[in-house]
Amino acid sequence: MGFELTPAFWSGLAQIILVNIVLSGDNALVIALACRNLEKRHQKPAILIGSAGAIVLRIIFVLIVDQLLQIGYLKLVGGLLLLWIGIKLVQGEEEGGDGVKAAGSLWSAIRTIIIADAVMSLDNAIAIAAAAHGNTVLIVLGLLISIPLIIFGATLIMLLLNRFPLIVIAGGALLGYIAGEVLATDPAYAERLAAVLPNAKMIFEIGGAVITVVIGYYLQHRARQRVHAEPVDLAKKTSGKE
Repeated sequence: MGFELTPAFWSGLAQIILVNIVLSGDNALVIALACRNLEKRHQKPAILIGSAGAIVLRIIFVLIVDQLLQIGYLKLVGGLLLLWIGIKLVQGEEEGGDGVKAAGSLWSAIRTIIIADAVMSLDNAIAIAAAAHGNTVLIVLGLLISIPLIIFGATLIMLLLNRFPLIVIAGGALLGYIAGEVLATDPAYAERLAAVLPNAKMIFEIGGAVITVVIGYYLQHRARQRVHAEPVDLAKKTSGKE
């Protein structure tokens, strides 16, 4: 089998699963936010593909985390991407007059999930690698066992989103907070930033949360105004022709 089922193995496996449960909350949140506006028939495939993608990315990142951490400005790019994703998720998707989403919404949601997971999995990979002590079998097995947990978490959060829309704002703020942390901790400039700006990490985290919610809510408000204005403009054009 290539490994022994010793007490140390089971202890390590339990640690991996526990760490992944703690770290999977943000992944489940992203999946739920990205899928909340999909048609019912598209939600389950998006959740399944998004959850599997989250685990696969985490496995890959854990195996190459040392190399990834040496790439300067990788976190800068990732943090900006996550900030943009948070804003788009708070904004929500525009609907047509009949409330039906565009045909590409399913793949758009999956793409959003994969990009966000890629950014958030970098930091998560560090914790998982430390818990596994370099045991690849433990890493893969523990993460695979965690797939149902992410699926359940995303499904539960999506149900709550329908009852409590305010969770969307809170979720966007959390993504902005994580984006700020990612931006502030890029190894290429983290030390210089901390020297110039005391408490830089906290400032970036809070700033990211505020920026995400404010811009996302503003864009959402503008989109709603545009949708409500369209029937009025159409009526004016029609009466003008008559």
